[in-house]
Parts: sequence; structure tokens; C-alpha cells
Amino acid sequence: MPEDLGDREAGARPDARDQRAAAARARLVGSLSELADVGVRAVRLQYADLHGICRGKLIPIAAFPHVAEEGMGFVEAIMTLDLRHNVVAGFEHGFPDFLARPDLNTLVPLPWEEDVVACLVDLEDPVTHESHPLDCRGVLKRVLAQFAEYGVAPVVGPELEFYLCEPDPDSPRGYRPYAGQDSAVYTVGDVADPKGTLARMLDAGVELEIGAIAAAHEYGRSQFEINLRHSAALDSADRAFRFRAMVKELAARDGLLATFMGKPFNDDEGSGFHLHVSLVDSDGANAGEDADDTHGLTPVMRHFIAGMMAHGRALMVFFNPTVNAYRRISAEALVPTRVCWGHDHRMALVRVPKERGSSTRLELRLGDGTANPYLAYAGALAAGLDGIRRELEPPEPVAGMIYDLDEELLGEPLPTTFYEALEALKADQVMIDVLGSRLVETFETIKMAELERFRAWVTDWEFEEYSKLL
Repeated sequence: MPEDLGDREAGARPDARDQRAAAARARLVGSLSELADVGVRAVRLQYADLHGICRGKLIPIAAFPHVAEEGMGFVEAIMTLDLRHNVVAGFEHGFPDFLARPDLNTLVPLPWEEDVVACLVDLEDPVTHESHPLDCRGVLKRVLAQFAEYGVAPVVGPELEFYLCEPDPDSPRGYRPYAGQDSAVYTVGDVADPKGTLARMLDAGVELEIGAIAAAHEYGRSQFEINLRHSAALDSADRAFRFRAMVKELAARDGLLATFMGKPFNDDEGSGFHLHVSLVDSDGANAGEDADDTHGLTPVMRHFIAGMMAHGRALMVFFNPTVNAYRRISAEALVPTRVCWGHDHRMALVRVPKERGSSTRLELRLGDGTANPYLAYAGALAAGLDGIRRELEPPEPVAGMIYDLDEELLGEPLPTTFYEALEALKADQVMIDVLGSRLVETFETIKMAELERFRAWVTDWEFEEYSKLL
């Protein structure tokens, strides 16, 4: 991937932004006064709830040095909300506060609000100062710390697709595709992006330093993708999280709706969230290639693939965390439905591209864009780590049209409903132990409430199907 592209673009920023970016990286609380000196008005604190929604507070710059040193309190109930604004879990704990402590290494100016900088926070217990059990970023940090024992570290490149929609008072949904012409895939400019929204998102992604390197219209009508470079796993997850928040906000500023949901339209394509994962050694060299191996992979890479496959069914719930996500899962689509792997095979759960050397990697093709990046990364990397720890070996790779293969060669079926995916997670004690029983239980409670609302809801399809003749 052309990693120097972001640096070339960043060099074109105005001097004032350079000053803000330099000040934003102040490491000591005492030097945070530099932010006000270069015109910063406020700081946005940002963290992910269990859905992956960007939560936080806006802090006046005069108050930020205190917040940076002491943290900022939030009520724990924010981590137990469902998507319809109902608090559905955590009553037995009394909803105490947790502390949000800014990670000053993540300070960055907001390109679309030039007197504001953003800062990610870590959530902790206000008494013990240990990581809060519902802190998604903290879960990922705990997983990553365990890789050092095996002499490797994961590098991850995320791919996220999304749709842009514009208001339509005549549509039952209130929205229609923003640019709905056929065959716009891999096009750019005014026809594919009439308001210039995608172009502004790409520019903002460069200035926000989330590693944006390319943008284009995807296969679905009004479906888009902005490619992000690969980096160390925590940085990669941070950038994926900030990317989703940026896309939602910039779309809203243009009067549009951006959605990462897996299948927003019955007659069009689903949106995916794919992870490209490589392993590097302590010197930063790719640790995945072995030219003497039958499949060109080192033992540690094979073990990692096997671990992902061993926990593939449990991973489904974090990569596809909504009822809608399973509308996208289909044998006719380029979406995995079975626990298998293959060389450059886009119907497999784990795809190993043909490149070797420094580009040796795997692609996990499981998720859609509604996945919480921190939980998806944590689950996938914990699964791979378990494979390394137990020295698991993958079966033979699939090839050709996989659904023509014998059943035993295909691997286990992946869950086809959200409920089945939740049950698969509950049956995987390794994943529960890694993610934490309280996080898993809270996630399950929130999502079971969502499932119950869906079960009781009469859909438009039901009325159309049954009302006229029955």
C-alpha cells in the first residue's frame, strides 16, 4: 500500500493547521496551553460504546489541562443503551461513574471545525484506575499485550464500505440513494458524487491523519469506499473508529445520511468490513512467508489462520452485530458462509492473497460496517492468538466453486441469524474469557432486547404479503 501518500498530502496543509497539529501532540499536561495559543477553542473527547457509536463530550480549551490530568466522568448507563434509547442492562450495578482519561497521543485537529481538536480516551474505574470492563479499546489493548510472548505483533488494514442517501419525502423510509445510476462502480467525479461529498471525505481523511489513500464509488448504487492504509493494530482500530464517525458527520453536514448497515436496500449490494492482517517480528519484518512451505506460510501464520477458523462462529456476532447484517450473508454473494480458507478466494472466511514477502497477509471477510472496530479487532486477533498458543493447523484450502465441493471440505456453516451468532459466542469460553464476561453479558442483554423488538415488529413485507388475500 502507498503509505507515503498521506505524508505528501499532509505537507500541503496551511501553516496554522501545522501549528495546531504540532501543539495537539503535546505529551505533557503543562504544554497543553499551546493549543489555545494557536487558536484551539475546544477538545472533543471520543470513545466507542458497545455498538461502536462515537460518544464523548466537548471540553473548553481552558478546562482541558485539568481533564487531561484528572479525567472526565461519565455515567456507566451510556454503555448499556440499545439503539432505540433504552437503558436495558446494568441496573444491578447502580450505574456508577467511570472515568474517561485522554490519550494525548491521539490529539488531532478536526479538518471541518478548525478551532476544535479531537482526542480519544481510555475508560477506567475511578477508584482503582484499572481499565473499565466495558471499555472496548481497553479490551483490544489487553489482547495485543499478549502477542509479545510469541515474538510477533499484528498489523491491520481495514476496508469499510458505506452508502450515502439523500432525503426523499415520497419514500416510505424517508431516503433514497444519493447517486442512484447503474454501473457507477469505480467512478469518481460529479456523476458519481454530485455534491462532492466523497471528495471532501477523502480530503478530511488525509488531514485527520486516519490514513486515507483512495476513494471511489463501489458496486452498489450510492455505495462508496475510502481505502485506509495498514498500521499497528491499535492505531488501525483507532483510525477505523474515527473514520466511521467522520463519514457520518460529513454526510450530515451535506444534508445526507451515511449508513454502514450491511444491507440497506433489498435490490442492491451489501456493505462489508474486511480486515487485512499480517504479523511482524520484533524488527518489524513480515513474519508470514515461508517459501519452503506447501502454502508459502510460516507456522505462526498457519496457526493464526487456524485460530480464526476455530473461533469463526463466535466471531460472527461482533462482525455482524445487527439483525440486518444477516440479510447480506448469502451463498450468491462474495461473502463467507462456511468456516474455510483459500488462496485468493473471496468466498472463504479467510482469504490469503497471492502476494508474499512484505505483503504476506490474510483477509478476514466476515463483517459489515456496523461492527464496533475495537471489538471486531479484539475478537479476531484473540482468535488468531489462540491458534498460535495451541499451535493449531488449518485444513487444506478450498479452491474453485466452493459450493460444488463435498460437504466435509467446506467446514462448519457460519451462523445465519443474529440469535444463532449470539449462541455461538456463548458457547465459546475462550472468547468470553478474552473479552470479559461482563462485556459479553452486557452486549448479549442489549442485543437480546433488540432481537425482541424485531420479533414483535410487524414489517411492511408482512402486510404486503398477507393483507390482500388472507
